[in-house]
Amino acid sequence: MKLMNKPSQLRALSCFCSILLLLEFVFVAAEDPYRFFDWTVTYGDIYPLGVKQQGILINGQFPGPEIYSVTNDNLIINVRNNLTEPFLLSWNGVQQRRNSYQDGVYGTTCPIPPGQNFTYTLQVKDQIGSFFYFPSLAFHKAAGGFGAIKILSRPRIPVPFPEPAADYSLLIGDWYQINHKKLQGVLDFGHRLPLPQAVLINGRPNGTTFTIEQGKTYRLRISNVGLENTLNFRIEGHSMKLVEVEGTHTIQTKYSSLDVHVGQSYSVLITADQAPKDYYIAVSTRFTDKIITSTAILHYSNSQQSVSGTIPGGPTDQINWSIEQARSIRTNLTASGPRPNPQGSYHYGLINISRTIILSSSAAQVNKKQRYAVNSVSFVPADTPLKLADYFKIDGVFKVGSIPDTPSRKPMYLDTSVMGADFRAFVEIVFQNNENIVQSWHIDGYSFWVVGMDGGVWTPQSRNEYNLRDAVSRSTTQVYPKSWTAIYIALDNVGMWNVRSEFWARRYLGQQFYLRVYSPVGSIRDEYPIPKNALLCGKAAGRTSR
Repeated sequence: MKLMNKPSQLRALSCFCSILLLLEFVFVAAEDPYRFFDWTVTYGDIYPLGVKQQGILINGQFPGPEIYSVTNDNLIINVRNNLTEPFLLSWNGVQQRRNSYQDGVYGTTCPIPPGQNFTYTLQVKDQIGSFFYFPSLAFHKAAGGFGAIKILSRPRIPVPFPEPAADYSLLIGDWYQINHKKLQGVLDFGHRLPLPQAVLINGRPNGTTFTIEQGKTYRLRISNVGLENTLNFRIEGHSMKLVEVEGTHTIQTKYSSLDVHVGQSYSVLITADQAPKDYYIAVSTRFTDKIITSTAILHYSNSQQSVSGTIPGGPTDQINWSIEQARSIRTNLTASGPRPNPQGSYHYGLINISRTIILSSSAAQVNKKQRYAVNSVSFVPADTPLKLADYFKIDGVFKVGSIPDTPSRKPMYLDTSVMGADFRAFVEIVFQNNENIVQSWHIDGYSFWVVGMDGGVWTPQSRNEYNLRDAVSRSTTQVYPKSWTAIYIALDNVGMWNVRSEFWARRYLGQQFYLRVYSPVGSIRDEYPIPKNALLCGKAAGRTSR
C-alpha cells in the first residue's frame, strides 16, 4: 500500500474524517432518546381481597411498574420470564409503527419460554396519551402483570391545558378471587365464567389514596384493565374535565361521571376547589344485575375530615345515558397532537372510502363447547405466530381471506382467521352487535375515528348520522346491545394486527382475528425487518432472523 505523505493528501484525509465525525455526531444528536427497563416476571402472593392468591408480579410489583415516556422515545424493555409457563406482554394502544413483530400477541411474537428473556424494542412514534400494557397469553391477565403507560408531549409541542400539579394513573378493573388457571380451565371445558368478585383500583378494592393540595389542578389517567365489565368512574363533589382519550386531545367537556369500557383509557383534570376534607373516588360496574362498587380516597393535604357518609351513586343500566355521553366526546380540532400541527388538519371526513367491512359477533356451541366468533369464524391459534409464518413464507399456517368482509349465514366454525387489506387503504368498519351485552373492540397498530353508533342494524343509510368533522380518534370502542358502531381507519401501518374483543373470555374462545396490512414493495420505509433477537418457534424454529 502506498502511504500518503503529501500535505495536500493529509489535509484532505483529515477533512474527510472530520466530516464523518460531524455526520456521526449529528446522527446521534438527532436520534430520539432511549429509555431502558429491566423487568423480571414472577408469581407471588397478593392479597387484593384480603386473602392470599397467586398473582403475576413485575419486579415484585402488583400492578406492574409505570412506563413514563415522551413522544418518539425508544423503549428498550428486557423481560425475563420466571414463571413456569410461556409469557408475553402486549402494549394496548401503542401503535408499533412499521413493527408488528414487537406487538406481543401470539399472532406476531413467539412466547418467552420459562427461564428465558426477550428484549422488546418499541418506539412511541408520533404518539401522546394514556395507555397500558398487559399479559396477552392464556388467562394471565386475570392474575395481574399489567401497568400504566404515559406518553407525554415533547417540550416544544403546545398542550391545550396548563401543566398539572401532579399526574396520577388509575388502573381500574373487575377482579376474580379465583386462580387464573382455574378460570382458564372453566373456559377450556366449554363453560362460561361466573361473575367477578370485586373491582380493583390500582390493585386494591378500597383504601388507595391520592393526595392533592387546595386550589391546584391534577391529571388523572384512568384505564380499564379488567376482563369484561364496563366501569363507571366518579369523584364525590368534584367534576372532571375530559382532556384526552387514548392519544387524542378532546373538547374539554365536564362530566360528573365517566363510563370506561374494557380496554379504554381517559385523561381528566380535577381541581381541588372544595372544602378541605377527604372525598370518595367510586368505581362501579355497569349493565350488571349485581352492582359491584369499590372506592379510593381523594385526600386534601389540609383535610379536616375523613371520608364518611354514603358513597356517591352512579348510573347502573341506563344504555341511552352511556350512548349520549359517548357521542359527546369529540376531538379538539385546534389542539396539537404529537406534532405541532392541529389535530383537525387531517380531514378524515373528506376521504373516499375504498372498502366497507361489517363485523358481526356471535356466541354458540361448537363441538358441545362454548365458543365466540366474528362473522361465524371462531379463531384458533396456529402452531406458529402468523407474522413469522408470513415473513418466512411458511405454507399451511394460515390463509389470507379466511374470514369474510360481511356476516356469514354459516354455522359457527373454527379457523385461524386472517383478513387481508391493502396498505394505505381507507376503510369503513362496522361492528354489529346482535347480542344483549355491551361489547368492546380493539385494533392493534392503529387508532381510528369513531364516526357513529346507534341502535338496531347498520344500513348504508346509517351513514347519514356519521360525525365527519370531529369524531374522537382512539384504539378501543364500545358497541352497545343490539346496536352498531362505525369507524373509519387509514391503513397506514404495514403488519399483522390483532382485531379483538376486549371481553377476555370471548377473545380466548375465538372472538378475534388478524388483519394483514400488506405492501408488495417490501421496503423498510413501509416495514422494519424482523428483529435480530426475534424468538423463533413452531415451524419458524431453526431459521435465521437476520
